[in-house]
Amino acid sequence: MIFSTYTFIFIFLPITFLGYRLLTYVKEPNVAKLWLVIASIYFYAQGSGNFVVLFMLDILVNFAIGNLIVKAGKRRSNWSKRLLLTIGLLLNVAFLGYYKYANFAIENVNHLTGQAFPLLEIILPLGISFYTFQLIAYLVDCYKGLTKKTPIVDFLLFITFFPQLIVGPIVHHADVIPQYQDKAMRRINSANMMLGIFLFSIGCAKKIMLADPITSYASAFYANVGAGDTLSAWLASVGYTISYYFDLSGYADMALGLALLFNIRLPHNFNSPYKARNFREYWQRWHMTLSKFLSDYIFRSFYRKGSGSFNFYFAVMMTFFVSGFWHGAGWQFIVWGIINGIFVCMAHFMYRNKWKLPFFLAWTLTFAGVVGTRILFVSDTMGEAWTVIRKMFSVHDFAGMDMSAALTKIVSFGAYNAYTIALLFVGMAISFFGKNSTQMAQDFKPNIRYAVAAALLLGISLAQMTSVSNFLYFQF
Repeated sequence: MIFSTYTFIFIFLPITFLGYRLLTYVKEPNVAKLWLVIASIYFYAQGSGNFVVLFMLDILVNFAIGNLIVKAGKRRSNWSKRLLLTIGLLLNVAFLGYYKYANFAIENVNHLTGQAFPLLEIILPLGISFYTFQLIAYLVDCYKGLTKKTPIVDFLLFITFFPQLIVGPIVHHADVIPQYQDKAMRRINSANMMLGIFLFSIGCAKKIMLADPITSYASAFYANVGAGDTLSAWLASVGYTISYYFDLSGYADMALGLALLFNIRLPHNFNSPYKARNFREYWQRWHMTLSKFLSDYIFRSFYRKGSGSFNFYFAVMMTFFVSGFWHGAGWQFIVWGIINGIFVCMAHFMYRNKWKLPFFLAWTLTFAGVVGTRILFVSDTMGEAWTVIRKMFSVHDFAGMDMSAALTKIVSFGAYNAYTIALLFVGMAISFFGKNSTQMAQDFKPNIRYAVAAALLLGISLAQMTSVSNFLYFQF
């Protein structure tokens, strides 16, 4: 089920919200939370079908292992804790590995050996990468003694809560479980509801009005890169860079807004990443909950404070290697991660040596790097990515033309794609110069001005909601 659909907005959400509100009047607090769990499982089942059974089994197994680790910690049985954590991690990695990387492994074995082992008929479950990270983090924190035994309803809600289940933000148990146990969650909070509706309308507008039409053009080009030309390669590649931001940050805004309707505050996930002056800063602003997870659980597994620069840069590169492999089963994702790691290492090296480029030059190089790495990210293969890059810098399309003919070709291209180009410039202006949703939430006041803005954005979005368009991160 997609947030930006009539079914979700006019059927699922009202029923879920009203049912929850009515059940909060029941003296037993777990009843209302259980309603949210059931609604969230139903929400997930609409896009995952029969996999929902394995999804729930996966959650319950991790819950049991986490509780056993906590009990072993109380008995000070370190060997039991290590064994249980190892079992839990192996199960999660194997589960994710089968669904996400089994065919990738078979393809590479076939390539190296010349065999023709058949590929498995596997459909990647929605959100498997996101909720698996949350489960792994929970088990590691149980091992470190950072969590206590969690009531099963709170744990189920922690993993399944529908606003953040599919595409994040990746939430930490310490951030949300205490909120589930707070009596304030059961009360109607009009300020939270108004802010939630405002954020949801912003996210909906980002998705429907900007991301979807730009993505439509870009995906059409990447579906047949051989037929495209230099100008379309540039428009599609820069377009994907912008549309990915508005698609993913739009989902995050909608998730935050929906959670606020239930008095839950989820972490913000984006902080104007395209304003960054280097890749170190960029990754502090882009998909911040993922960056935090990678820093806490991957980087710190390799880095030891005071162990020298080599260890630091090695830890950075391993973190981005894992990030690349997590994002997708393909060599282009691995190369994407390695290149991002190199750029981050370069930025750290400059920071440590107090080297600073003029802002405009630093920003231009950073954004160019973002566009280049996005080409790798959206291409199906390394060969396709290389084809796009060659087209972008090819002069073949303008060969034999004088200045007048070249300008005519550019103007004609611009006129034919005026709508996409106009949306692209609007998106770039917002990304480079506008306030982000975090800043708007901080400035928010429940008054008529914000109500009118929310109504206009949501109304226009609803008018354009003529077809269902998946979020770009749904299959990660």
